[in-house]
Amino acid sequence: MIRNVLGSVVALVGAAAAVQSPFHSWYDDRLGRDYRIQDLFGGITGVSSSVMGSILLPFLFAALVTLVGVVLRSRRVVALAGLIVIGFTVLWMVRQGQDAGSLTVDGDGGGLRWGVAQALAGGLLLLLGALLMSGRRRAARTRRTAGPDPYPVPPEDHPDTWPPTQEPGPAAYTSPGPEPEADPYTGPGRHRAAPADEDTAPYPVQDGNTHPDQDDRQGRDRYHPPHP
Repeated sequence: MIRNVLGSVVALVGAAAAVQSPFHSWYDDRLGRDYRIQDLFGGITGVSSSVMGSILLPFLFAALVTLVGVVLRSRRVVALAGLIVIGFTVLWMVRQGQDAGSLTVDGDGGGLRWGVAQALAGGLLLLLGALLMSGRRRAARTRRTAGPDPYPVPPEDHPDTWPPTQEPGPAAYTSPGPEPEADPYTGPGRHRAAPADEDTAPYPVQDGNTHPDQDDRQGRDRYHPPHP
């Protein structure tokens, strides 16, 4: 995030410098906005040009491309804007060198002037801004690698909420009553599970009989004994 902000600021400064450069002198006392855009392809002439038909036009286009790259956080788009500025500046230098025979910087203010240096500096700042930017893909890849937070921060109205149930209170459930104790008896028949249809109710003792199976063998009704 910080790299994107820093790179965007540097790129915008470079675009502003490039747009402002045609309003300064480029060669001798001639302003950059006096050079026609077609002179860059057909040769430098002494014909003056309108502002929108001058070398300012590609620089304005580069500034527009820079804005798109900053909004999209695209390093390639910002770098493309820097290449446009440097490319048209170098192209002008080639055409001007062909017309004048050579490119010089005289101590008395002749030759190349401040406008050309400002245009080149603006293009370099655009390239530097593209290098400083981290880009959109890397930020998206970082979020995809990190994944969602498994334990999000609880809201302010429920500070004691514990994930993942999102219910307030302790994480482990504790019973308010005492825990049941295990039966210490481990004798025979203790762990035999009663069948589903077996009556486990105690059998009443009558007529001296103490075992329910004994009544069954004698043909008596174990639930309705005979009356005396």
